[in-house]
Amino acid sequence: MSTPGGPRPRVEARTEVCVGAGQCVLAAPEVFDQDEEDGLVRLLDARPAAALLPSVREARHRCPSGAITLHDGTAH
Repeated sequence: MSTPGGPRPRVEARTEVCVGAGQCVLAAPEVFDQDEEDGLVRLLDARPAAALLPSVREARHRCPSGAITLHDGTAH
């Protein structure tokens, strides 16, 4: 995890793995969206504020295809 004032953790959303379930959007709508045409994940904020990290972790947990990665120094 980053230290206060340090770099924010980075979120990765892989469209090539996404199945369009939309669970990420339900868990963290400030960070994720779905493409209107194909329903695949769209990343709105690759380095979300610390206050959003619990929602990002929930989105990662809910994702049925494993398309979401949070690079924050913790185990997945």
